[in-house]
Amino acid sequence: MRKIFVSGIGTDVGKTVVSSVLVEALKADYWKPVQTGSFFSTDTAKVQKLISNSESKIHPESYLLKQYMSPHAAAELENTEISLSNITVPDTSNTLIIEGAGGLLVPLNRKEFMIDMIKKFDAEVVLVVQNYLGSINHTLLSVEALKNRGLKILGMVFNGPPHQLSEDIILEHTGLKLLGRISKETELNKEVIARYAKEFEYLK
Repeated sequence: MRKIFVSGIGTDVGKTVVSSVLVEALKADYWKPVQTGSFFSTDTAKVQKLISNSESKIHPESYLLKQYMSPHAAAELENTEISLSNITVPDTSNTLIIEGAGGLLVPLNRKEFMIDMIKKFDAEVVLVVQNYLGSINHTLLSVEALKNRGLKILGMVFNGPPHQLSEDIILEHTGLKLLGRISKETELNKEVIARYAKEFEYLK
């Protein structure tokens, strides 16, 4: 099974959109191990609405937490504790797109972080980058953390309005592959995701 972990340089940088595009492009399965903010909505439901193919299977979350905050804090409010040992990769022979929660050093509990989950799953990482003031720093730190742990990085996806100067320095200093770009869309629907998916089919 090929495992691709979609992480970001922070929160709300477009991981769910990129995950949807990759699921559609690769006709892969989707799994969000830890979901916070389920009181409002879930990324699993969003992906389900955005993909068109009938081959992808959507797997249920291992932890579904109501409050929109760091996983460790949301879990404590529900008198539970997230444990990596209790999170098992779904049984599938298909490529699996795994979406993280927030950035790489988001705490799952008092000792384990999102990046530890990637290491446990031995997954390839797709890093989602959005341009904003501070994004260069956040990107370079994220890549350094991944490289220091010897994790496999498939490449980066730039999401949102482009900023050439920022993108150039990120690509030069990381040496990572640019997998593709996703523009800021006024509306996200199945047609938009399918259009982008065609640009990522080469990753099969």
